[in-house]
Amino acid sequence: MLPPHLQRLPQAVSPCSPRLPQTPSKGSPGRGKGTWRVEDLEGELERKIKMLEKERQAMRKETQGQHEKINQGIDTVNHRVTELEHTLTEPSFPDGFVLSFPMRTNYMYGLVRKEITEMYAFTACVWLKAKEGGIGTPFSYSVPGQPNELVLLQGVHNPVELLINDKVAQLPLSLPQDEWQHICVSWTLRDGVWKAYQGGKMKGRGEGLAAWHPIKPGGVLILGQEQDTLGGRFDASQALVGELSQFNLWDRVLKPAEVAALAECSSSALGNIAPWTDHDVDVYGGATKESLDPCHAAQRSNPSSPKQ
Repeated sequence: MLPPHLQRLPQAVSPCSPRLPQTPSKGSPGRGKGTWRVEDLEGELERKIKMLEKERQAMRKETQGQHEKINQGIDTVNHRVTELEHTLTEPSFPDGFVLSFPMRTNYMYGLVRKEITEMYAFTACVWLKAKEGGIGTPFSYSVPGQPNELVLLQGVHNPVELLINDKVAQLPLSLPQDEWQHICVSWTLRDGVWKAYQGGKMKGRGEGLAAWHPIKPGGVLILGQEQDTLGGRFDASQALVGELSQFNLWDRVLKPAEVAALAECSSSALGNIAPWTDHDVDVYGGATKESLDPCHAAQRSNPSSPKQ
């Protein structure tokens, strides 16, 4: 049995134990405090990186926009320089001009640069001086899916033909070689009525040619070659050998008096769809533009013809 004063010792010590300081484990305050500091730093770095990335993207877009503006400016200047060079170097033809196709090829041709609109009627007129094998193909107009949308042609030992949407009408025209001849053909989709003129006089008419089929827009109009595909695949056997001038195309049927005035050189009316102007016709493959007025040339070769 312990003495009474020793038995009271645990009770005296126990109330004091909560007041004793707790010794933390080594390194735990530093480790906990350090963990929160790293997380804050990582978050701040992520925010900075995102901000810098946005700024870089904005600068990239701004730089790209500046490059596009610069390129547009360069293109505009180059286009203007090309126009000026074309104006300065291209010969002018105050007395008129002709296209010359001196030999039978599948690569010499003229290109009409005007956009062709839809037509419910038309008149096409042209001066021709064929050298050999008929008139070949004075003009051909093709559209996607139909290379023979509108064609005037004459093969060797064949009659002159007018094709519309691959439908054919034979024209009663007779064209001697090495002589300037004025030809006009007209057509309307109403009943497919066509007329053919030579020297200002109507030589024939007919109907039922591609009736109610409008001439489609947006195609390619070629002078001197027949197109087997849109704008190409020419056939030398159907090429024009000779000279061509004053090709004009209207979207209406000209009156007989208007056709006669063109053939007699008392009118110089231009087609409202494809006018015969120097800057609207380009030549390729060795075909050339030459200064000549077919009206004056025809009058010199035939003094009895009407004069302008």
